[in-house]
Amino acid sequence: MKIHFLGANHNVTGSKHLIEINGHRILLDCGMFQGKRKESYELNKNFPAALHDVDAVILSHAHIDHSGSLPILVKNGYSGPIHCTIPSKDVVKLMLLDAAHIQEMDAEYVAKKEKEMSPTIPIAPLYTIEDAEKTNSLLAGHEYHIPFEVFPGITCTFLDAGHILGSSVVILDCEEGGNTKRLTFSGDIGRKGKIILRDPEPPKWSNYLITESTYGARTHPPFALMRTELERIINETVKRGGKIIIPSFALERAQEIIYDLHVLYKQDRVPAIPVYVDSPLAAELTNIFAEHPDVFDENTRTEFLEDNVNPFSFSNLKFTKSVDESKALNSHQGPCIIISASGMCEFGRIRHHLVNNIEDPQNTILIVGYQAEYTLGKRIVERRPFVKILGQMYKLRAKVEVLNGYSGHGDTNDLVEFICSIDKLSHVFIVHGETSQSDGLASRLRKTHRKWTLEIPEMGDVIDPEEITYEGH
Repeated sequence: MKIHFLGANHNVTGSKHLIEINGHRILLDCGMFQGKRKESYELNKNFPAALHDVDAVILSHAHIDHSGSLPILVKNGYSGPIHCTIPSKDVVKLMLLDAAHIQEMDAEYVAKKEKEMSPTIPIAPLYTIEDAEKTNSLLAGHEYHIPFEVFPGITCTFLDAGHILGSSVVILDCEEGGNTKRLTFSGDIGRKGKIILRDPEPPKWSNYLITESTYGARTHPPFALMRTELERIINETVKRGGKIIIPSFALERAQEIIYDLHVLYKQDRVPAIPVYVDSPLAAELTNIFAEHPDVFDENTRTEFLEDNVNPFSFSNLKFTKSVDESKALNSHQGPCIIISASGMCEFGRIRHHLVNNIEDPQNTILIVGYQAEYTLGKRIVERRPFVKILGQMYKLRAKVEVLNGYSGHGDTNDLVEFICSIDKLSHVFIVHGETSQSDGLASRLRKTHRKWTLEIPEMGDVIDPEEITYEGH
């Protein structure tokens, strides 16, 4: 077995891990790099040579940093299966079409605005809607907990990762010379006690583990506190007469915010101001959530489903359906809440809402998700006095609030508990985290005094697990 680490090394985007086993080449995730526009564009455009002859793809979940480069892979000639869970199949189809649409629209917008100037972002989209549709035709959905054959001697099983709808822990059982070796890929591990979805499931045993480390050195405040803080932020902003602008990932985070708003309104803890979800993708994904109640946790069933109440619908909630409805929000008078994508403010309608609201001190920009380095969202979190949006500089005068407790990623305690529960584990490869977080998780794991070989691979590393052994970490 050889593992090629081709993305999400010392960062949290571009997840790609190629496994060579028994003469087959299996790609775990095919994510898009995000961050500095020109750098990420080049990384996404120039695929590693190792990915030119992939035999199968297994997708942990639908987030763009894990799935967003699939159409580029297909555009470069891949025509094999893309294995994922059944809910992920439904979600990925929308995510990829939306990503392609945004790229096409952004290219058109920038070309129009900067016709006589050197463009500040690349004009050509990385892939088109046609490429996304071709990719979607290759998706193969599978049930949780039921093994399926990837190739003779290689089976895959999906466990629930508890991160987003359809997210999975990927288990690969590989027969080599009469022996079975198990490699587990964590994907992104969710939090215990997270609203809506069930808790993550670690495998009972595994020889090798590739694990995320997004919050490998940090802890999260409890989810219950997030609802209380959301209540405070809404009430304070309404008192100022302002709007609450929430850049949100269309998948999972938007549904979590809608869910908590529903609870707050139901309990009369906030005024019934209008709530607009200005993201066609979020609207469609919310419908998909409602189609998969089998993956909801017991609390969601008790609070809503037992009374036949849709958790994602209430009287003052409206999903915009057209560009004209989106533009009309610019002239909305009085307090309201606008939830729009993308979550890191790099693409989509949220940038237009920021342009129209970021310079008004009555307003609040509420950050509810992880912001990667060099993204617009990160600059807002850092409260820089000026930020560039769509090629223009704007003064950041709106109040900035950050609720990190909504994170869909497990924190250091969740990750250590997950990893330490796995029997027979000999090798742990730490990926998908900024250097400080990967190092922090490695430090925590060393203190458990387990006889593990711990590695934090560099991008481009190719490692045979049997060639590295425990050295007393």
